[in-house]
Amino acid sequence: MGDRVMGDKVAIITAGGSGMGAAAARRLAADGFNIAVLSSSGKGEALAEELGGIGVTGSNQSAEDLERLVSRTMERWGRIDALVNSAGHGPRKGLLELTDEDWHKGIEVYFLNVVRAVRLVTPVMVGQKGGAIINISTAWAFEPSPMFPTSAVARAGLASFTKLFADQYAADNVRMNNVLPGWIDSLPATEERRQGVPMARYGKSEEIAATVAFLASDGAGYITGQNIRVDGGLMRSV
Repeated sequence: MGDRVMGDKVAIITAGGSGMGAAAARRLAADGFNIAVLSSSGKGEALAEELGGIGVTGSNQSAEDLERLVSRTMERWGRIDALVNSAGHGPRKGLLELTDEDWHKGIEVYFLNVVRAVRLVTPVMVGQKGGAIINISTAWAFEPSPMFPTSAVARAGLASFTKLFADQYAADNVRMNNVLPGWIDSLPATEERRQGVPMARYGKSEEIAATVAFLASDGAGYITGQNIRVDGGLMRSV
């Protein structure tokens, strides 16, 4: 689709080749954002081409790949209005079966993926006097599940990082919030999990994407430092 003319705003999506990241890219494109996608598979490049944007095949665990993405985005559009940090999957084992290497891997996948991208994008947003960073976290960040130990621990840390970031950059009109999905349809469905959700269904990737899009919009301009559950009421009592 080449250099399709869209709106003035620009969004970067990491780990955006499939699932919630890809849904967020599609929704932001529909809302008029120019889109840049990082994905470890070729899917991100294909999606970006479909959306008239930029696709880079690489990892959000690589500072060099992220720098390449940000550089290409700035060369093309000269600004970055939104950064959406999605993630892959970290180690899952019994709590004391996780090795030091497993824990380090979890922190790489679920925490440092955000920190690396934020280091690169924040100076751009501060210079513009505005920007929104949205991290796709997990509903189990505060009430951890033994099914996802490295995710829960690392993303509890991400919640603290988000509050610290919000404090430091709110005056620059640079916002950061976390979206906390519950059981989403990009995961294999089981009846037991479905029955555990008050709404009695899995969420849709598009519902997560709609929340991301709202947080990236001017309508969310007074929201920062928050952890927003999108989980069908799963963690309603927490």
